[in-house]
Amino acid sequence: MADRVTVIGWDGSPLTGAATAALSAATLVAGAAHHLALPEVPANAERIRLGSIDLAARRIAGHRGSAVVLADGDPGYFGVVRNLRAPEHGLEVEVVPAVSSVAAAFARAGMPWEDARTVVAHPRTLRRAVNVCRAHHKVAVLTSPGAGPAELALLLEGVHRTFVICEELGTAREQVTVVTSDKAADHVWRDPNVVIVIGGGPEPRAAGAWIAGQHPAHLHGVRGWALPAEAYRGTGGESGEGESPGLRAAQLARLGPRTGDLLWDIGSGSGALAVEAARFGAAVLAVDSDPAACARTAAAARAFGVQVQVVEGRAPHALERLPEPDIVRIGGGGVPVVTAVTDRRPERIVTHASTRDEAEALGAALGANGYTVRCSLLQSVELDTAAWSERERSVVFLLSALRSDLAP
Repeated sequence: MADRVTVIGWDGSPLTGAATAALSAATLVAGAAHHLALPEVPANAERIRLGSIDLAARRIAGHRGSAVVLADGDPGYFGVVRNLRAPEHGLEVEVVPAVSSVAAAFARAGMPWEDARTVVAHPRTLRRAVNVCRAHHKVAVLTSPGAGPAELALLLEGVHRTFVICEELGTAREQVTVVTSDKAADHVWRDPNVVIVIGGGPEPRAAGAWIAGQHPAHLHGVRGWALPAEAYRGTGGESGEGESPGLRAAQLARLGPRTGDLLWDIGSGSGALAVEAARFGAAVLAVDSDPAACARTAAAARAFGVQVQVVEGRAPHALERLPEPDIVRIGGGGVPVVTAVTDRRPERIVTHASTRDEAEALGAALGANGYTVRCSLLQSVELDTAAWSERERSVVFLLSALRSDLAP
């Protein structure tokens, strides 16, 4: 086993005394090609070109001597330290950090970043990274080959964002470019790069911020969810059929919207469910054929400070060009809309019906298209506590469907 493993972060600045001392004593050095070309790397040291971190860790574990791993930026922030410290490798790791590429990117852009989300985009996680960019005003994307600025831009079609693209930070070839997202796909960008994605309205003021990655308004604004209809009336919203707070609470509970998800809200109505899903961190596409409903949804999103993309059109035709959903709430349209949604294979679907016959038809369509279906009869009664008399009653069938390959 290696006598000592030192992980050194490199941000283009001259190496510190601690880093230089560790390198001079190294008998094995691992890193990318530009790291191994540094003049401080001993000429007689064994060199490993980093590809698979786990393969490199096994070679380091079998080495007798002092090993150094060179990495860009802060190696403890989405870097190699986590892999090297995995129990199966048995390595004891010391870290000499540098400025992270995310911090460097925001510094080059002259922007604060305590309210920014940070995501890693690989080809397998690119869609979820894009969903975070849809849902949040400020996102730093650590890209990779096949999941870079051009791919981000293509998947953000229809959503306007500004890209600050920082290429090869810390090197002589460093370049910072600001483009709109619709132009980013027209260029070939150099790796490695970091993309700061900005947009969706004015930058929120973060005075009094105390938690990174989340604007305080999300924590100190309206508390709770499944808010009463009155919470949306100031935005022009009105509670209609299938929009009671109780039903909305049950739908959100079945869907479980979270950061990285894309929700389709078909028949957005007042926009209440779309807004509340966005407050959980999900990206939301709200679809409605009624221009007034689209306006209400957009107004509700502005009032609650969340990002919701509103699409005016009638389902199922309006769904054809939309990006792939993770979860879907169907507020109307019957079996044809249910069938169109199941063809896109989201993980979870919720819908509702006012009669048992309608519920059976919707449930049969969901089950026939590869979903495991649950149905509940929900009844809620709102009371006037001054007289303890019934004020409003709601009875509805709630159908929730989980894709069968995910069902227990």
